[in-house]
Amino acid sequence: MTSLEIITRRPAGPARPIPLLFVHGAYCGAAIWDMHVLPWFAARGWEAHAVSLRGHGGSDGHDCLAWHSLADYVDDVLRTMDGLDRPPVLIGHSMGGMVVQRVLLRRAAPAAVLMASAPPQGLWQSTLGLAARHPRVLAQMSVLLTLGKEHVDLEEIRPALFSDRMDPAEMERFVPLLQSESRRVLMEMLAWSPFPPLPPPSIPILVLGAEEDLLIPPEQVRMTARALSTTATLFPGMAHAMMLEPGWEDVAKTIDGWLSATLAARAA
Repeated sequence: MTSLEIITRRPAGPARPIPLLFVHGAYCGAAIWDMHVLPWFAARGWEAHAVSLRGHGGSDGHDCLAWHSLADYVDDVLRTMDGLDRPPVLIGHSMGGMVVQRVLLRRAAPAAVLMASAPPQGLWQSTLGLAARHPRVLAQMSVLLTLGKEHVDLEEIRPALFSDRMDPAEMERFVPLLQSESRRVLMEMLAWSPFPPLPPPSIPILVLGAEEDLLIPPEQVRMTARALSTTATLFPGMAHAMMLEPGWEDVAKTIDGWLSATLAARAA
């Protein structure tokens, strides 16, 4: 069985009754959450976990990364959930948001958060838009996929992840976390699905996005929210890497406040 890297940050005092499980997006691993988000939530009483999907970060499966499927990633999250004491809130970013949506088709969760998530209908529309408006960014993402981060022009690929407000020194901390991605998963997410299966409406879902996101632009975030019968919250001046961008703490506070209110209401 594939060994999965799980990064855990626990609060110093009593933990809240429901843990959090963070699922990363494409081209990185669980460590992206540990730069700011996991310690922040642990300091506020949440038991916070992040999993590296197979072939990512410190997990096994790098040798056959290109052939892993979305179903494989869903299995990784389900296995991680099984290892926790209680069913967690699921928080997915980008590709991880698509994985969370698929997990919720198979397993209930107390709540879920989608951050700059791939929409249920797939990524074809946003990819065509990126190709038309920012072809050089898309070209660098293809280089990362096929040749590796050593051949990527960081200045060209930066707009795919970060706004102009991002401190270059902070961006440099992220570079070692970059890696390739499963070609199979990227093709699966590109497929158009006009009537996608959706998570049960009984599961509360918070949909978040970034106004300057080139990969999952605001209209795609709103499309996800409409499909899930909710509204989207968009953060101004922010780009795709919402857990690293200036203002990441505002995102964390929004999640913290929404979860506190939502879980308290469900408990009552």
